[in-house]
Amino acid sequence: MGDGLRYIGVAERRARLALRHRLAPRARVATPEAVADALVALHGSDPATVYLAVGARLADPAATVPETDRALYTDRSMVRMHGMRHTVFVFPTELTAVVHASTGLAVAARERANLVKDMAKAGAPDAAWLAEVEVSALAALARLGQATAAELSREEPRLREQFVYAAGKKYEGVHTVVTRLLRVLGVEGKVVRGRPLGSWTSSQFRWAVAPAHRELPTADAQSELLRHWLTACGPATEADLKWWTGWRVTDVRRALTAIGARAVTLDEGTGYVVEGDEEPVAGAGEPWAALLPGLDPTAMGWQGRDWYLAPELRPALFDYSGNVGPTVWWDGRVVGSWAQRSDGEVVWRILDGADAKDSEGAEGVGSEAKAAIGAQAERLGAWLGATRVTPRFRTPVEKELAG
Repeated sequence: MGDGLRYIGVAERRARLALRHRLAPRARVATPEAVADALVALHGSDPATVYLAVGARLADPAATVPETDRALYTDRSMVRMHGMRHTVFVFPTELTAVVHASTGLAVAARERANLVKDMAKAGAPDAAWLAEVEVSALAALARLGQATAAELSREEPRLREQFVYAAGKKYEGVHTVVTRLLRVLGVEGKVVRGRPLGSWTSSQFRWAVAPAHRELPTADAQSELLRHWLTACGPATEADLKWWTGWRVTDVRRALTAIGARAVTLDEGTGYVVEGDEEPVAGAGEPWAALLPGLDPTAMGWQGRDWYLAPELRPALFDYSGNVGPTVWWDGRVVGSWAQRSDGEVVWRILDGADAKDSEGAEGVGSEAKAAIGAQAERLGAWLGATRVTPRFRTPVEKELAG
């Protein structure tokens, strides 16, 4: 490449992905905590994604639901909270302080200011009233242990106060104080989501007072979060890092300098790895297949995705907002999609163009690949059992496959 930097090509990036994201069979792990540690963050906007992402990476997928329930709700070794880009994730508990200080504080300030402004425009009670209700609500939640928004509103009736949002605009609506306030408190790290009302696929959650965590300087927390993510996902470009974190490019560059990140050359330009991670990474072993859920952290891990996802496949795999649906992987690249039908059958499809050699010379999806993908579909169907999963963000090919 001529710039003196080590070149990391697509084949090595795919090998790193297979091993560090626990997708190759020899890289699978025993616990949900090990999955969360490896990936840093599991997308939690769709509750089912957390379990499906864990199950794809466990050595014993039958343990997915009981072990993930244990980690989330009994041991609290994993916590669902707002994080990067104002999105809900599940993090290892030891990272909650880092996430809160590095990304949550700035978002929280905007969220609270917006709530106060929206209430004022609607003629609703003022910020002093809101602060009083907040103190009362947190005290009630501490007494109850866990509660839904409706249960909490019975304890503190002022939470039922309603106000008109965006009056006169096409997206005008009526908001309830409890809904907006719990969202603000969640971003501020004061409350977290507890057990769902239904099964593990339910999006109706109880709320609980957040466990206490240490306060960190923002710059230190940003450096720590970036170090964790770059260890899991490096090499990555500045654009990848800015997109994943939601930070300003100046924050990304400062954090890269603070952790002593090393520059490398990628096909798309300069990338970065953590110090000591410049050495070549051996292959993942035998070719591998995986069925990953919509919003899986691997599929959504980078802004620049051409090295594992051909551009021509994207229209079928993403919704209009840029959320990826269920994906089928073969040896480090996305080759298709999958869905679950109403009778429980897990079905999949190789997308047009994915069955030929890719631009890197990787073999197409032949009989070996299709047999491995079929085995993964059976593996997934076996642990899902009677549970039916419909992605929260649906894509064209997933809808078609699901029938």
